[in-house]
Amino acid sequence: MSRFVAAIDQGTTSTRCMLFDRAGSAAGTDQREHRQIYPQPGWVEHDPLEIWQRTQEVVQGALTAASASAGDLAAVGIANQRETTLVWNKHTGQPYYNVIVWQDTRTDALCSAWAEQGGQDRFRTRVGLPLATYFSGPKIRWLLDSVEGLREDAERGVALFGTIDTWLVWNLTGGTGGGVHVTDPTNASRTMLMDLQRLDWDDEMLAIMDIPGAMLPEICPSSANEPYGFTRDDGPFAAALPVCGILGDQQAATVGQACFAPGEAKNTYGTGCFMLLNTGAEPVHSEHGLLTTVCYQFAGEPAVYALEGSIAITGALVQWLRDNLGLIASAPEVEVLAQTVEDNGGMYFVPAFSGLYAPYWQDDARGVIAGMTRYINKGHFARATLEATAYQTREVLDAMRADSGVALKALKVDGGMVHNELLMQFQADVLGVPVIRPQVAETTALGAAYAAGLAVGFWQSTDEMRANWAEGKRWQPSADDTARTRYYAQWKKAVTRSFAWVEGDGEE
Repeated sequence: MSRFVAAIDQGTTSTRCMLFDRAGSAAGTDQREHRQIYPQPGWVEHDPLEIWQRTQEVVQGALTAASASAGDLAAVGIANQRETTLVWNKHTGQPYYNVIVWQDTRTDALCSAWAEQGGQDRFRTRVGLPLATYFSGPKIRWLLDSVEGLREDAERGVALFGTIDTWLVWNLTGGTGGGVHVTDPTNASRTMLMDLQRLDWDDEMLAIMDIPGAMLPEICPSSANEPYGFTRDDGPFAAALPVCGILGDQQAATVGQACFAPGEAKNTYGTGCFMLLNTGAEPVHSEHGLLTTVCYQFAGEPAVYALEGSIAITGALVQWLRDNLGLIASAPEVEVLAQTVEDNGGMYFVPAFSGLYAPYWQDDARGVIAGMTRYINKGHFARATLEATAYQTREVLDAMRADSGVALKALKVDGGMVHNELLMQFQADVLGVPVIRPQVAETTALGAAYAAGLAVGFWQSTDEMRANWAEGKRWQPSADDTARTRYYAQWKKAVTRSFAWVEGDGEE
């Protein structure tokens, strides 16, 4: 009998493989970073061949860590950084260009041009999204316009588009030797090219963005009773295993947190911050700057939708302190440094490095540090960095409450930053509700495992998955309301200083 399900969690800064048992506990894991490439201000790229190499390495690492072999595995699931865009040649397997990452802002002129007729929200009712550089469709169009010969190959079906899930499934199932070209509705709903109701590519959106349909993958359920394909004997698993679960990383975390009922929400603290609220079987269109997205679709069942608040820069700001300023040598040091001061000293850090996402959606915003005096030291920098994450989360929660009418009684949290005690306590103080971390904090990988395991009967139902969830730690909000009143008001003031920094010609 199979003991584990394997989950590949391909994120913005690293790739991880984890093996989970029936109790939802991790039995083995391996993780490796990949390079962040910044060719120009606002441009963010990855090397897709490096990502595939790291994927193969972490699969082997996780199997070794668990003292397991492919014979111990029931299935393979994938969670991935969403919106991140790649096009490759199906005959050679070679990418036409680097991966364009979700944070990249090079498509701002395209988005502005499309918004001239009907405004930024002209497609919201169809695709659930505002016109923004965040999404895949504009990135595909930029590649078609910028890479010589690509459009011709795309029209002939030689050039294949995919988000990272599609790239990994294609390689795992054979690549140039018959690799399967698929995605799921959670990823497809982030392209601006999928009709939210029909869960299929929208011909009108393809025409508006001038994208050939021949380059797009087939959209399959997030948990597929009929596997997308099987891993190859000559691949990293060295055996034929069903690949039958795909979820965009934030939707995977929602599944991993067992948010299966309307009104349940989670917030993931990673490179960015992403709060999802399950809204049930009908999409809810936001009037307060949130995204309408597919939460998951299990085989034979209707799609479940979510409202999402997406924040571009949270954990990435800690990484920036480490790599660009050298204030810390490792990410965990930010908490130690922040604890050297009692408060932020009046300093507020608005990390609009890639513009502002929810609830503002202003591509022309840029990062601002406000309230600095001679009193400020590096401890205040660290404290303001952590507080920025908490304030941005509060903005999203306020918008979510306004759209849904649901007042959350507690917030489930996961991701790398939830081990930062100072941040989690301040988050509870700013929100005024308890913040709860599960025992298994790596819920993104767990959600991908759940999707694959459900498809093959490793788990029988969502009730079984919900029973696996257990509280790890809870932070109660302080009785002192200063953080959620005066401090938050100052933050809102600082945010306005970041607006309209980039001029109309796109120059910084």
